Amino acid sequence: MHILIVNDDGPPSAHSSPYVHSLVRGLQAAGHTVSVCLPHTQRSWIGKAHMIGQTVKPLYYRPPPASSPAAGLTTALVPSSEKPEQVVNVTDHGSVHLRPSTVPGTEEWILVDGTPASCVQIGLYHFFQDRGPVDLVVSGPNYGRNTTAVFALSSGTLGGALEAAVCKRRAIALSYAFFNRNHDPAIITKASRQSVRVIEALWKQWPTDGSVDLYSVNVPLLEGLEEGKVLYTPMLQNYWGAGSCFEEVEGSVDGEEVDEERIREGGGADAETGDGGGGLDVGDGKRDGREGLHTHKHFKWSPRFTDVYKSVEEAPPGNDGWAVKEGHTSVTPLKANFWNTAENLHGKELQLPPLETPSATKTKTESTTTLPIRNSTTTNSKDHLYALIDYQDAYVQPLILSAIEKLLPSSSYTLLPSPFTPENKEPEIHLSTLLPSSDAKILQITPYETIDFDHAMSHPATTLINSYIIRKALIRKHFLSSTVENWVAKHPTSALKTHVKRAEAFEVDYAEFLDDSLVEAFDLRASMEKNDQLIAEGKEKEVEWWILKPSMSDRGQGIRLFSTMDELQTIFDSWEVDSDSEDEDDDETTQKDDDDDSDDDSDDDSDDDSDDDSDAGGNGINTSHLRHFIAQPYIHPPLLLPELSNRKFHIRVYVLAIGALKVYVYKDMLALFAGVPYTSPTTSSSDPDSNPDSELDLSAHLTNTCLQTYLSPNAAENSVHRFWDLPSLSPTHFPQSKAENIWDQICEVTGDLFEAAARGMMIHFQPMEQAFEVYGLDFLVDADDESGRNTAWLLEVNAFPDFKQTGELKGVVGGFWEGVVREAVGGFVGVKKADDVEDEKMRLVREVDLGRRW
Repeated sequence: MHILIVNDDGPPSAHSSPYVHSLVRGLQAAGHTVSVCLPHTQRSWIGKAHMIGQTVKPLYYRPPPASSPAAGLTTALVPSSEKPEQVVNVTDHGSVHLRPSTVPGTEEWILVDGTPASCVQIGLYHFFQDRGPVDLVVSGPNYGRNTTAVFALSSGTLGGALEAAVCKRRAIALSYAFFNRNHDPAIITKASRQSVRVIEALWKQWPTDGSVDLYSVNVPLLEGLEEGKVLYTPMLQNYWGAGSCFEEVEGSVDGEEVDEERIREGGGADAETGDGGGGLDVGDGKRDGREGLHTHKHFKWSPRFTDVYKSVEEAPPGNDGWAVKEGHTSVTPLKANFWNTAENLHGKELQLPPLETPSATKTKTESTTTLPIRNSTTTNSKDHLYALIDYQDAYVQPLILSAIEKLLPSSSYTLLPSPFTPENKEPEIHLSTLLPSSDAKILQITPYETIDFDHAMSHPATTLINSYIIRKALIRKHFLSSTVENWVAKHPTSALKTHVKRAEAFEVDYAEFLDDSLVEAFDLRASMEKNDQLIAEGKEKEVEWWILKPSMSDRGQGIRLFSTMDELQTIFDSWEVDSDSEDEDDDETTQKDDDDDSDDDSDDDSDDDSDDDSDAGGNGINTSHLRHFIAQPYIHPPLLLPELSNRKFHIRVYVLAIGALKVYVYKDMLALFAGVPYTSPTTSSSDPDSNPDSELDLSAHLTNTCLQTYLSPNAAENSVHRFWDLPSLSPTHFPQSKAENIWDQICEVTGDLFEAAARGMMIHFQPMEQAFEVYGLDFLVDADDESGRNTAWLLEVNAFPDFKQTGELKGVVGGFWEGVVREAVGGFVGVKKADDVEDEKMRLVREVDLGRRW
């Protein structure tokens, strides 16, 4: 790697620049090509300045030979030949020349009468071109720390790194934080060795998404510095205390210099005097009749750093100042705009390679970014795939991995290690930090909450994720109802008109306001009024039943059946009683919870099972946290199969949506059965032994398998069957022709539904070219009509469906994910299907061109 070294302390000097030669030697020993361009004298506290109008002139510094100690670091003292009782300094600090050397192979640094930022410009573009492009600029090591904002905002060391960053070069600002003036050469050697390791580790792990321009690194000069951690930290935001950083002095102060050692060690004017003001009475312009006139003064830079160090002591742990104080090396990622960046790294430890023993063979570091995950011989291929697969479901995870292994050549992809841990089940994932380059292809299949949507949006051509961002038009029940209603209004011949029950959506804040909430639910009110009349006439069997569903509940909570206003009111009253006894939140908190629930698309039915006619209403629901409901006519009677105990069942269908937009329906469907034989709601509610005020027993009506134990402790075990096995299990009542007809209906309804969402609800369903998503759709088949035909009614749509419903039929889920990988992932990485491979189970039911491109 070709590294350009700059600093703000000038050439090696025991007084002001003792560290730079030690670092240069350490980098050279590690196999790097090192070029050096420094200010000819100390330029501390100058930031990223340039001297406008100045002609910058170079000098040429030749460091001492390798046989001598590092320049500026070790002071060797020997007796004087003239006065043996005295000693003199004979350390070779190198030499400075007006002209460059003419001897080939001479190590020579450039010194310029400019600033650290000027050194970067001159070093990058006017010297060292024969050594190849500069890979990295290291500014430092600074003679003292550059932790906290007060130091960093004026630091010439940071200024040099910032100049490199705005020149589109990777840059590291390196500073050594000393705690006393006894600069032990052994500790400095350790600091340089530690710095080389940090520099190499940061280079290899540099984010490729542009999120980091430079790093500020602070190494504490302590005996055990290599045993301390290397921590990513934010920069502490601190400020000067009250009063000036300048001291008023009398007379000329020309030629005086700031004592850098005193400042960086933690001193300053107020370290000794306590006020930093000098206490000199030099006049205030109001004496001797001179009001309003200036008094001639001189000012000496005398910063009050006790304020700075006090801010570190008072700040909570975790910042850069705290890390150095505790003996750790701090690493602060920055953008070239003084912002902290990569905050996900703060508090984490930078993993360094093991320390090499003195006898270990040193090899030259590559000048390209190399990450541990690049373990395939074909990773340079533009179609090579990096895959982060962790579905967080022990049932389905191995099936996804098996599908990838089966369908993708092993050399075409690299699996990335999972960031999920028992302590952090929702890690903040940044895909860019896992990739070797910004144009590498990445597949992410993880839970919705952990998907890196930002990376997908900024790298659409090279990213494939397993969920759209917005899809509530399908997965929220009241939105789904609106999707269907709007589409049917404009497309009256759509299959949705005859395969989705009309719905009444309403909101209920409190049970006492239920009647007011139904003012505009005209069909529902008319039906209940008619039911009241039928009951009065003794015609209970003709009553129309309705099913109540909370729009954003999961696992079937809150599903209820009703036929009259009294029954509906009883349901809400019972919930409110439960809510009062279990939840003491005040009205303000309740309202906030309700409002928060309404717009977050990540709060979906991601772990839902079917919860319409097909789901259980076992555990109650807390209406203080839900207020959106829909009511639909209950589907009665359903198709029943005597050979399977006349139990009600629904069909779970797996659907794949790819890009914007192709929709596939997987033919291998499931039939999920209730635990007990079906009885009509009227029969159940007319049980003479039942309490007329009690809720209807839902055991026979809801078919969600995960709630069967709750609803029916004695439920039959065979609650899940393959849909296509039903013709053989019940050939008389469910012939093959009936199954094929239902399959065709499901495909047509699914295609219409996704097109309705994509074209008619564009705000609430936004397919993305760089995404795919799997859904679980639930259908209920009604009993034969007069012509012997059945209708498959759509109940609901679930994102991230609960595949565990499949039970022992893992082959169904495995086959589906093979289809997902084949259709969604194969094309993404350029793996074509063989000509003789035709997945008949994945039927393309709709292709909609929404005009969305990368």
